[in-house]
Amino acid sequence: MGKPTGFMEIRRRDRAYGPVAERIQHFREFVLPLPEDELRRQGARCMDCGIPYCHQGCPVNNIIPDWNDLVYRDQGYAALEVLHSTNNFPEFTGRICPAPCEAACTLNLLDEPVTIKTIECAIIDKGWREDWVRPQIPLGRSGNRVAVVGSGPAGLSCAQQLARAGHTVVVYEKSPRIGGLMRYGIPDFKLEKYLIDRRLAQMQAEGVEFLTNRHVGVDVPAKELLLTYDAIVLAGGSEHPRELPLKGGELGGVHFAMEFLTQQNKRGAGEATDHLPHLTATDKDVVVIGGGDTGSDCVGTAARQGAHSITQIEIMPKPPEREDKLLTWPNWPMKLRTSTSHEEGCERDWAVSSRRLRGIDGQVAAIELVRVEWTRQANGNWAMAEIEGSQFDIKTELVLLAMGFVHPIHDGMLAELGVAYDERGNVAASTDDYKTSLDKIFTAGDMRRGQSLVVWAIREGRQCARAVDEYLMGSSDLPR
Repeated sequence: MGKPTGFMEIRRRDRAYGPVAERIQHFREFVLPLPEDELRRQGARCMDCGIPYCHQGCPVNNIIPDWNDLVYRDQGYAALEVLHSTNNFPEFTGRICPAPCEAACTLNLLDEPVTIKTIECAIIDKGWREDWVRPQIPLGRSGNRVAVVGSGPAGLSCAQQLARAGHTVVVYEKSPRIGGLMRYGIPDFKLEKYLIDRRLAQMQAEGVEFLTNRHVGVDVPAKELLLTYDAIVLAGGSEHPRELPLKGGELGGVHFAMEFLTQQNKRGAGEATDHLPHLTATDKDVVVIGGGDTGSDCVGTAARQGAHSITQIEIMPKPPEREDKLLTWPNWPMKLRTSTSHEEGCERDWAVSSRRLRGIDGQVAAIELVRVEWTRQANGNWAMAEIEGSQFDIKTELVLLAMGFVHPIHDGMLAELGVAYDERGNVAASTDDYKTSLDKIFTAGDMRRGQSLVVWAIREGRQCARAVDEYLMGSSDLPR
């Protein structure tokens, strides 16, 4: 695919970023797209590698070599059609997916993978500019009604696929606006929300109805949906945060990361936050506990709010700067990842455990930490032990807990319905049919698989839509 000798002649070049000093002054996106001629050159680097391992890396099964070749040949509309055949929302994945496809690229063996994520984003952005993205309205309606609970990427992709199959789809969202954690959890500097809004307009034209401020299981009885709809899809995400039982955890200034991120996103959108305790990092020493993407988002948000200092700590050891590709490729490697938020001003520390929080007049003032070491046991498991005499304190007025999520919220909708859970507390269902333990109720995305990536949510939403269509119609033409 692409130019047969392109990978030997052309070096990898990716998108650039606006200067740090400028971008921390606002919450807008700051990625600088590649010029079209350079984009075509990058598409030309996709080699005829025989087995395209990028397919293995991509959960939505993007046909990556094909659209790389079409970009190289300046066939943008055809590239968009190929891209949309597997991915409902490439403008989301082109911005916030960590690109496991690039880790699996054959050229990654030389640390020069094709810029797949950048090309994907450029294809769909051009599609919107050229007005190539149009509603796909079905020729007829099936007469079946489907409720989708949750409007994150799993719920939206499922709803769009079902609407295109001719079913009447109603999406229920507990928040004032549609989008789930893409709307409220992902900072605007990574994903501006007009990107969601224009997709919603497309979906409404295709017949999807959105009901906001409708919290199923709280102000909308879940069993009411059973009486009203022919099928129900539970796509409410995994929102029960992993807690950190610390002495002093009740002090003011200690918050879960999603409280912090959600309030900033609401503030940026002009939504009312007067009913919430004012939560900001301005002029504060901030400690972020957790080294993942959510923690990184907290770092970038705190920098833009004008934090005095930002420290991010992680209990696991520091990963290697570079993976051993002969051991890891084409799988997703464990290695040190430095985000644009880290580059904006942040101290990072690894193999550090939190002991207790100290306060003054009911407000957190410091966190006591201790260094730990990890050793592999005879049974192969890893064990952690504190290093004697390594205790130290960090001054802080704001502690953000960003240690991920353990499972969906059980109270409310799930408890009312009485669905079965798996051993991790997620709603039990297989990827064969996405059926829960209850008739006509399906589940997809993080609510089924646990906390995961946007690209996995889109995949599960699409596959769940096909399962629902088969359940309602006996067979389905929707792609799996």
